Amino acid sequence: MRIAVLPGDGVGPEVVAEAVSVIGALGLRIEVENAPVGGAAYDSAGDPIPAATLALARRADAVLFGAVGGPRYDALPREKRPEQAILTLRKELDLFANLRPASVFPELADASTLRPEVVSGLDLLILRELTGDIYFGQPRGIRTGANGTREGFDTMRYSEPEIRRIAHAGFRAALKRRKKVCSVDKANVLETSQLWREVVGAVGKEYPGIELTHMYVDNAAMQLLKNPKQFDVIVTGNMFGDILSDEASMLTGSIGMLPSASLDEKGKGLYEPIHGSAPDIAGRNIANPLATILSAAMMLRYSLGEDTAAARVEAAVRKVLAEGYRTADIFQAGTRKVGTREMGAAVVAALRTK
Repeated sequence: MRIAVLPGDGVGPEVVAEAVSVIGALGLRIEVENAPVGGAAYDSAGDPIPAATLALARRADAVLFGAVGGPRYDALPREKRPEQAILTLRKELDLFANLRPASVFPELADASTLRPEVVSGLDLLILRELTGDIYFGQPRGIRTGANGTREGFDTMRYSEPEIRRIAHAGFRAALKRRKKVCSVDKANVLETSQLWREVVGAVGKEYPGIELTHMYVDNAAMQLLKNPKQFDVIVTGNMFGDILSDEASMLTGSIGMLPSASLDEKGKGLYEPIHGSAPDIAGRNIANPLATILSAAMMLRYSLGEDTAAARVEAAVRKVLAEGYRTADIFQAGTRKVGTREMGAAVVAALRTK
């Protein structure tokens, strides 16, 4: 098995290094090859996603990704910005299904900004369509009209096949969970969402054992705070999924705890923490590596077929949390504050404990 490791910028290299250490402690036959991406690649090659990096990602069985971006790249042209790397990888590898689980570890129920009884036992999955919507729609741009007034414009679009395949992915995921799908759209305003709702409803008829509901995105945002445990699988478009999954991350106490997977039709995927590059804390050994380590567990399960190894990693994370290890973002009185490297080492030690 071959993994392309793309650490990226900011805290990316720090958290990815800990995930790679955890993978190495499993004793599996896995080849790891690193390549630059994002701002680091722009600095070395003048391109946020060099041809060699993209070729490595194509060859690999899975991609482990850190984070990209930082304020020093903000003045670059759009096509040279570090964020173009992840957009290009999603498009070129056809990674259309973004799985973002949000679950609350018992030890962290008090870390959420919501009351423990609201979030305790939370286990939901947001399935975000990743290669369509307003992020990729054409035409787009900024133009100046005849009267000299500037305007910006983007195009929100989805085709029937794009909606159908993400809907199938959502229903298949629900079959392995609590058999509930909530499709989130804005069908009362947007034609794109009207088509979305129609197609998802048609696909739902192929899964008679799954309960399908529809919800407007503004109501979904409210319900995630009011009663998040009502949800099992949320299926939604690219932009709505981006916003809702970041909101859901705070239900768990910290964005530093949440992994993600972006999969193609055959299960090949790119795995990354949902947090950003956090340049303000880069190099200070305080970033939480658990989201990246849990992303590696998802990689083992979904792309490499190593369910047992994935379960071992997840159990090791639960063990270190139960033992009181905490990075700064999840620190509570009475627990043991540790750094990035120390948290990674604790997970490795838990793996090696029979």
